[in-house]
Amino acid sequence: MLISIMYHHVNSDRCSNDLHIFEEHLKYIKANFTTIFPTENIEGNCVCLTFDDAYADFYYLIFPLLKKYNLKALLAVPSKYILDDCNEQQDIRIGFEHNDLFKNYQKGTFCTFEELKEMYDSGLIQIGSHSHSHIDLTAQNVNVENELKHSKEILEQKLGIEVNSFVFPFGKYNQEILQKSLKYYKYPFRIGNAIHRDFEGISGVIYRVDGDGLKRYDEIFSFKKILGYKIKGLIKKLGNK
Repeated sequence: MLISIMYHHVNSDRCSNDLHIFEEHLKYIKANFTTIFPTENIEGNCVCLTFDDAYADFYYLIFPLLKKYNLKALLAVPSKYILDDCNEQQDIRIGFEHNDLFKNYQKGTFCTFEELKEMYDSGLIQIGSHSHSHIDLTAQNVNVENELKHSKEILEQKLGIEVNSFVFPFGKYNQEILQKSLKYYKYPFRIGNAIHRDFEGISGVIYRVDGDGLKRYDEIFSFKKILGYKIKGLIKKLGNK
């Protein structure tokens, strides 16, 4: 069984988790699952932890916990907002409200390339693309090809790595966009609260369970929740045949 989970922040005002609950959540995952990258084989009960946007709090607050519990994660990066390095203090970088992070990216509200390289070199973080500009790819007058290709080129050049995963911004795509993404990436991810057996996903897309806003550390792993995710995955799979 594979459960892919989507997260954004800790200790932020939106799309976030309380840091204490999130650490208990990671402890539960460590005790009950194996964390894997999309490029790895699935054996037993596995989770793929995915974090969208690469906000600075990932480097300061989440990455230390992943190191503490030796857990792997995929970090989806919107390349336009990534600075080479940053001299701003931590409290400034992580002090903005969620809706103000993109417009203040010059203050280092996202991880820097220097930090991304450090985390990648730890062996615990794999880098994926979250497009170049983090825009709705289904909107009018969007250069989808550029958003897909340019992001991959920047990330691979700056970090000296291969980028094989793509996370659709806002979870929005259509079949034409999906096919374009598959020209550059092997593993496309979306939002969708369904689980499946492997990284082939459903009709070529990997669904992710929403892990933001946890009230309890184990709430998304209850028998009722897991059953619901499985049923939704089955319905989606049958509906796409």
